[in-house]
Amino acid sequence: MKENTVHIKFNNQQNPNAEFDLVRIEELFDIVGTDHSPDELHVVEFYIIIFIETGEGYHTVDFRDYACEAGTILTVRKDQLQKFFRGNLTGSMLLFTDDFLVSYLEQLEAFKSLQIFNELLGTPKIQLSTTEMEEIADLINRMQNEYFSTNDKYSLEIIRSELHILITKLYRIKSKRKQIIFDKKYLGEFIEFQKLVEHNVRETTRVQDYAKMMGVSTKTLNNISKTITHKTAKEFVDEICTKQIKRQLINTKLSIKEIAFASGFEETTNFYKYFKRQTHTTPERFRLEMSR
Repeated sequence: MKENTVHIKFNNQQNPNAEFDLVRIEELFDIVGTDHSPDELHVVEFYIIIFIETGEGYHTVDFRDYACEAGTILTVRKDQLQKFFRGNLTGSMLLFTDDFLVSYLEQLEAFKSLQIFNELLGTPKIQLSTTEMEEIADLINRMQNEYFSTNDKYSLEIIRSELHILITKLYRIKSKRKQIIFDKKYLGEFIEFQKLVEHNVRETTRVQDYAKMMGVSTKTLNNISKTITHKTAKEFVDEICTKQIKRQLINTKLSIKEIAFASGFEETTNFYKYFKRQTHTTPERFRLEMSR
């Protein structure tokens, strides 16, 4: 049986040559030509900033439903699961590839900017104050006017600059509220460790393997993980492995045996023991509960 995970690639129907798009949330369900339903779980292969202007509702990022209201900001990074709920929310979604932002910035500045999308370094949700909301709304309105009204050969460059300002402002808000790890020893090393685990965890969950990839000792790797996440390197690897298993259970029709094999387990019984040890439930029960 084939995996049926819906992976959404960046596809700008309004401006096919641009790696940035802006969509109104209230118009999302009326967009034609898409190959998925927004209210079903799907994996995005780009970055999203969601800004709620009015209404009340929810938005799912990975396995958590976040309550939304006027002034809510949600940041979604590529390779995360998300889904929208039908309701009365209005606002804007900024969609862009990492190349759109990173190509414009110095490496260090880009590294700092994209930290706000990393759910392991801070919460995806920001609830803005009235003053903050007015400031962010003004920025997004300028981007919207540039994108839809002016739309000349300078527009995307101006939007890229405005987007950088927006992300920096959100970074400052999170930093002031201590909602993000922004200046800590080993942060760069941890980001490298995280990327390696996310790309290789189906092949190995051995801390020794990741230490070797990074050219450090297992003791140093444990120090890196504990400093940033307060978890051992093994606990962190298991967390990523479990998250990827959950994504397959929720968003595919693969059998448990197929998911076990795809996750690097040769024996299904070992897969069951591992998943139950990590989640205190069985794969079948987790899939059933999440499908309700």
